[in-house]
Amino acid sequence: MTEIASPYLPHPRILVLGVQPGTPPFRIVEIDGQVVGEAMAIVDVLRAASAAGITVHDLDDPDVVRWVGGDKFTWLPH
Repeated sequence: MTEIASPYLPHPRILVLGVQPGTPPFRIVEIDGQVVGEAMAIVDVLRAASAAGITVHDLDDPDVVRWVGGDKFTWLPH
């Protein structure tokens, strides 16, 4: 029997894009499809979530936060 991959991709409310070059480097944060600001560290992502009324219990939960171009510890360009 062949398993079919699920077409379901979770759409988390928070999307943290890849590191952008700058002084200091930053990541763009989107919430509910809207750009809400730049993050230079994890705490900036949590502040943006809080301002949007989102409580984040687990930054590694892909149903809550999607990290693009690295994980929650990636804050410098490659």
